[in-house]
Amino acid sequence: MTPSDTPAAERHDLLIDRLVKAPRASLWRAWTDPTLLKQWWCPKPWTTEVRAFELRPGGAFHTFMRGPDGGQSDNPGCFLEIVPQQRLVFTSMLTGGWRPATPWMGFTAVITLDDAVGGTRYVARVMHPDPATRERHEQLGFFEGWNTCITQLDEFAQGLA
Repeated sequence: MTPSDTPAAERHDLLIDRLVKAPRASLWRAWTDPTLLKQWWCPKPWTTEVRAFELRPGGAFHTFMRGPDGGQSDNPGCFLEIVPQQRLVFTSMLTGGWRPATPWMGFTAVITLDDAVGGTRYVARVMHPDPATRERHEQLGFFEGWNTCITQLDEFAQGLA
C-alpha cells in the first residue's frame, strides 16, 4: 500500500515493528507489573513513577516521568483492552473509569506481541486524532524515544527469563 492508498485514519498513526530477543512471557510480565514497568518505561536517565495501574478495560494507567534536568511529563490514561501475552491497548484520551480527558498529547497505543524465530515480534501502533497531533508527536522524538524504551524493555525482559 502506498501512502496515498493508506486510509486517512491510518495516516494519523506512528508505527514501530521490531523483532526483540526477549520471550513474549517476559515482555508481558515487564509490561503488566507496575514495579517492573517503572524500570524501563522512559528513556534513561529519566525515571518513572507509576501513579495508577489498574490492568483491566477502563482501569487507570498513569505514569509520571522526571528528567535529570527537572523536566516532567505527567501522563494519565486508561487501559482499553488486555489480551494476556498478546495485546495491550491504552489511551491518553480517557482516564480511569472511562472518564474523558484533554491530554497534552492525545493518542491511543496498541502494543502487540507475537512469537517469532529468535524472539518476539513487538509492534507499537500509536494512533492520533489528527495529522497535526501525529506530526507533533513525531517531532517531539517519538521514534527515538519509543525505540529507546523498547530496547530497554527487551534488555530488562531478557533478564527476567
